[in-house]
Amino acid sequence: MDVPLPEAALATPGPARRTLAVFARNKLALTGALVLLALLAFCFLGPLIHPTDQIHTDLSQASLAPGGGHPLGTTDLGYDLLGRLMHGGRTSLEVGLAAGLLATLFGTVYGAVAGYFGGWIDAVMMRITDAALAIPALFLLVVVAAIVTPSKPVLILIIASVAWLSPARLIRGEALALRSRDYIHAMRLMGGGGGRAVFRHIVPNAIGTVIVNATFQIADAILYVAYLSFLGLSIPPPAADWGSMLSAGITYTQVGHWWLIFPPGLAIVLVVSAFNFIGDGLRDAFDVRLNKN
Repeated sequence: MDVPLPEAALATPGPARRTLAVFARNKLALTGALVLLALLAFCFLGPLIHPTDQIHTDLSQASLAPGGGHPLGTTDLGYDLLGRLMHGGRTSLEVGLAAGLLATLFGTVYGAVAGYFGGWIDAVMMRITDAALAIPALFLLVVVAAIVTPSKPVLILIIASVAWLSPARLIRGEALALRSRDYIHAMRLMGGGGGRAVFRHIVPNAIGTVIVNATFQIADAILYVAYLSFLGLSIPPPAADWGSMLSAGITYTQVGHWWLIFPPGLAIVLVVSAFNFIGDGLRDAFDVRLNKN
C-alpha cells in the first residue's frame, strides 16, 4: 500500500533545483553565462557566417580601417580582423578550457589523495606543492615555453603543469575535513580501501568546490595563454590567439591603428570576467546555507 507524501514534501524542490534557483538569482552570473555563450557562438559558429582566409597574407589589404568588407578592419598582413578574432578566440578558448579542466582534474585527485591519507604522504606531497608555488607561475611558463616549440597540445600541458597547484591545496583541505565523516569510517569498517574512499566519497562530496574552482582555473588559463602569446611564445603563425593579436597590434598604436588593440583586448576581458562571474554564482549556488533558503 502506497503511503501518500505530505504536500510540503511534494512542494520541496530537490537539491539540483535549489542550486539552479540560487544561481539564477545572481544577475552577474547569468550575465556571465550569456556572455560566454555568445563568445562561444562567435568563435565556433562565426566563421561559418563570415568566412575569411586566415592563412594567406594579402599586403594590398594591409592595415585597412574598419568599414566596407572588413567590419573591424585588417591586420598589418592583410588578414580580416573580424575573422581573425573568431579564429584566435577559438584557439584561446580551446587551450584555456582544456588546460583549466586538466589542471582541475589532476589537482583534485592529487589534493584528495594527500588529504585522505595524511601523515608522511601528505607531508611529502604538500611540500612538493609548496616548492612549486614558491616559484612565480609566469616565470615557469616562460621558461618551459621557451624550451619547447608551442603547439595546442604542448601549450595545454605547459599551462596545466602550473595551474594544478591551487586546486590541489584547495581539495586537500576539503579531504582533511571529509575523511573524518561517519560514512568514511563505515566504508573502512566494511573493508573499503583508499582508492574507493578517494574516488567514491571524497571527490564526489567535494564536487561543488571542484566545479567552482574549475571556472576560475579556466579564466586563469585563458590569461596565461594571453601572457605567453604577448611575450611571443604562442602557437606559430598562421595560427593566432587573442594574446598574439594584442601583441602584434601594440606596434601600431602610435600610428592610430586602434582596431588592432581594442577587439582582442575586449574579448579577453569579457571571457575572463564571464568565467569569474559564473564562478561566483556557482560558489553561492553550492553554498549549503544559501541552498537551505
